[in-house]
Amino acid sequence: MKEIKELIRVLDETDVAELTVESDGVKISIRKAAAFAGSVATLAASLPPAASAPAQPTLSPTPEDHVAAAPAGAAAVADHAAVDDDRYVTVRAPMVGTFYRAPAPDAPPYVEVGQTVEPGQVLCIIEAMKLMNEIEAEVRGRVSAILVENGQPVEYGQPLMRLERV
Repeated sequence: MKEIKELIRVLDETDVAELTVESDGVKISIRKAAAFAGSVATLAASLPPAASAPAQPTLSPTPEDHVAAAPAGAAAVADHAAVDDDRYVTVRAPMVGTFYRAPAPDAPPYVEVGQTVEPGQVLCIIEAMKLMNEIEAEVRGRVSAILVENGQPVEYGQPLMRLERV
């Protein structure tokens, strides 16, 4: 993952719009997202099941995320439209799959709204192709919203949680 993050950083600092690397049966494509002001790299990795590693969330503190409404029954979302954008971080799905708040149906959730999390702490799981991918916090923060229902299918880039930096 460190090597992938380094590729993203290097791509972000150049005028190159897309990069594809293939090695030992692992193919990684990285392309800059045109939807954001400034260049942000997105990652689409195609890994065989044996080479799969825990996924990292995509962080994007964008203004539209702060005013998005939660799905019916999801945790309540505070109105963040009037606050500083740098104060909140949206944890996005790094892949398509099924969102789970806990490691097992009878286990307590990894995190709750209001809880403070540390970098590297597991926030949730996304199941993709029978593999459980732990999604970890990349920043220290307080969980201000959980935007997805347990067991709900999620799309790549879909907001999962919102963290308030502390």
